[in-house]
Amino acid sequence: MSKRRKKKNKFARPFIAFLIIFTALFIPLNYLLDKVGDVRIFGGKTNLMDEMGTLVNENSPFFEAFNNSDRVNVLVMGINDNMTDTLMLASYDTENQKVDIISIPRDTYYERPGKSGASLKINSIYSQEGVLGTAKAVSKTLEGIPINYYVVVDYKGVEKVVDAMGGVKVNVPFHMKYRDVYDKPPLIIDIPAGERTLSGKEAIKFLRFRKTNMRGGQGYPQGDIGRIQTHQAFLKAAVDKAIGPKLPKVMKTFIENVDSDLSLRIGIKLATKAIKLDNANVKTYLLPGIPPTKSPWYWTPDQPKIQEMLKEIYASETKEKK
Repeated sequence: MSKRRKKKNKFARPFIAFLIIFTALFIPLNYLLDKVGDVRIFGGKTNLMDEMGTLVNENSPFFEAFNNSDRVNVLVMGINDNMTDTLMLASYDTENQKVDIISIPRDTYYERPGKSGASLKINSIYSQEGVLGTAKAVSKTLEGIPINYYVVVDYKGVEKVVDAMGGVKVNVPFHMKYRDVYDKPPLIIDIPAGERTLSGKEAIKFLRFRKTNMRGGQGYPQGDIGRIQTHQAFLKAAVDKAIGPKLPKVMKTFIENVDSDLSLRIGIKLATKAIKLDNANVKTYLLPGIPPTKSPWYWTPDQPKIQEMLKEIYASETKEKK
């Protein structure tokens, strides 16, 4: 057994035990007796499994692949100013221990009758249609992919989780310098380039940075796409850091600051499965699309390439089962 695997096993049992004990302390006794498995860990009000209707779209060209899959698909939404500043679909193949994360640009075009301009960007849906509307839009964009659960976290929650970890080490690609005096409170970002461990407040500024200072300085050459790649790298580093001695504290903070429809039963099941997960089996994707060239700067989904991406993701699962 590798040192990495031993490390994950060492902290998996405390994590599961903590999850059970923490939840039990906040659940009425009658639920503990016969319904403990269905109790929400996070207290989310929306239930995607109930409210999205048919889980697998029969009209999807991937109906058979989706329907026969062992994957659990979780929509992750990072909220800022009541919009999805970060939007990812994490697809976990529990049988073959693989995770595929599809990042969806905040400017992705999504047709909505009666809407125009910025309201046709996928990040605007949350403020008007909430979790369910956003989940339906992502599912439709991804050829009817089923979305089993959701996780919503805002920047304040991320800040607290990062501090609970003791910071996250990242490589800052360039000197991130930006000032917005009109933001409330004013946003001032000044993070030198290089490898550094970011505190919660610094991590938020690192994640929020997405363009050059108007007076000069550096920014992402690919705009929001470069920012997404930075978010993906940060997520991997955070997951790796979380699996350590501070895991119980991190999980407690995470539970307190996240909205989700995950139940205790599913949480324990996924946690038990994830004991065997290796970071090397986590693969990230960017939603294929046509880059914007003019205002209002839509990222237009490229459906043929999206289909190719989904074939790649689900084909690996099919091969493993043969």
